[in-house]
Amino acid sequence: MPNLQISSRALSVLDYSRNLFNLYGFQEVGVDRIIRETNVAKATFYRYFQSKEKLIELCLVFQKETLEEKISNIKTAYRHSNVVDQLRKIYLLHVDLNGPYHLLFKAIFELEKLYPNAYQIVIEYRTWLLEQIWSLLLKIKTSATMEDAAIFLFIIDGSIIDGSIVELLRMNWGERQDSLLDYFLLMI
Repeated sequence: MPNLQISSRALSVLDYSRNLFNLYGFQEVGVDRIIRETNVAKATFYRYFQSKEKLIELCLVFQKETLEEKISNIKTAYRHSNVVDQLRKIYLLHVDLNGPYHLLFKAIFELEKLYPNAYQIVIEYRTWLLEQIWSLLLKIKTSATMEDAAIFLFIIDGSIIDGSIVELLRMNWGERQDSLLDYFLLMI
């Protein structure tokens, strides 16, 4: 679990807030709604988080640390497996619309101007992720570049957008989910 030192009540508010932000977006969910729906006093909320921006930052740090731990676990657990399997696991971890990356992905579009410190958390994670992907791609092809890793990340991002559209239209997502990834891995 992430290394956040926080009370169980604050953790409950944090978890509920993450779910609200994930469902409705950062701009649509205000402190008053969080306070009302979690039955926490306004003074208690501000004692825990100081501001909505600090709450968002904690939500993103929690998601970031969760993802970093999961990727480290994938790399460790599958270290004797085919590198393509590790990349596939990383891909599937990130395209899960109910997974921890979805909130970070949403933050890319909503936070840059409004909450730049929170946005920076996302940029740090994506930079770290690119390095992890690149290190794996180098095991497949020694001439792999950081641009190849960026393409892999763009495939993840595109799959999230595609998956969101498919979910909205209630189409069969499972069959389409891996086709671009398979093509990329075949070409590398």
